[in-house]
Amino acid sequence: MTALDGLSLDIEPGIVGLVGSNGAGKSTLLKILLGLIGATSGEATVLDLDVRTRGTDIRQRVGYMPEHDCLPPDATATDFVSHMALISGLPRTAARERTAEVLRHVGLYEERYRAIGGYSTGMKQRVKLAQALVHDPRLLLLDEPTNGLDPTGRDEMLELIHRIGVEFGIAIIVATHLLGEIERVGSHLVAIEGGRLLRSAPLGEFIEQTGTLAVEVDEGGAALAERLAADGLAVLVDGRAVLVDVADGRPYDLVRDAVADLGLPLVRIERRRHRLEDLFRDAPIDAPATPGLTSGSAAAGGPP
Repeated sequence: MTALDGLSLDIEPGIVGLVGSNGAGKSTLLKILLGLIGATSGEATVLDLDVRTRGTDIRQRVGYMPEHDCLPPDATATDFVSHMALISGLPRTAARERTAEVLRHVGLYEERYRAIGGYSTGMKQRVKLAQALVHDPRLLLLDEPTNGLDPTGRDEMLELIHRIGVEFGIAIIVATHLLGEIERVGSHLVAIEGGRLLRSAPLGEFIEQTGTLAVEVDEGGAALAERLAADGLAVLVDGRAVLVDVADGRPYDLVRDAVADLGLPLVRIERRRHRLEDLFRDAPIDAPATPGLTSGSAAAGGPP
């Protein structure tokens, strides 16, 4: 089984969304970047460190929040997070101080001495985020950080991620299959499917305006489309909306006049935007692989 196929990309600092359906290769890519598993060919660097030879050094500089529940149920949050701080090389006193700081930051300070086994799913996710932060990393790799959370818990987690990236200036890669999450917190998006790169670009390029004007009316859509077509516009009826190709400002005036002349109940008129979902819907099943690695070629978290 090939998890990643010809995946080549550079990832700059910021909050980067790594999106793809379940099984797209997101978790495999993160583990390669951490030096936890090896690629069958190609190369990858994280913070200018080669994942093939500097895995330990990378993990001292990178925080990792795994997708699955991996917390010891009998340990307290304080004991577990401070233990992870010690493993990362912090002195014992500094580990205790830093543990208290990050647990306060993620909202678990008052619950820090409770056994993790009694925590809710949301609290456990916060513990995993805290242990990823405790050694003050330069880069965070978060694998499905909102997994299992209710809407309120998801909102709170996304707000935490945004604060970490913006206020603390830590580079973050968020792997998720929920496109709406990246629209809320991300600045750059890397989309993969079937282990292959679909696109890597600033988020705004994925959701920029299209050349289509959507005119929605309660009734009379067919009459409106006929009138606009007679005026020389390219139109398409889509339910209650009439879609008009826009090359300049002329269609706006024609639409306004047509709606007024026909006495139609106008609901809305707006330029359509690209949607993240369209990227995956329109992706060819057998798209040619981008030249690079069989199991992953990437440079992540460049110098801040």
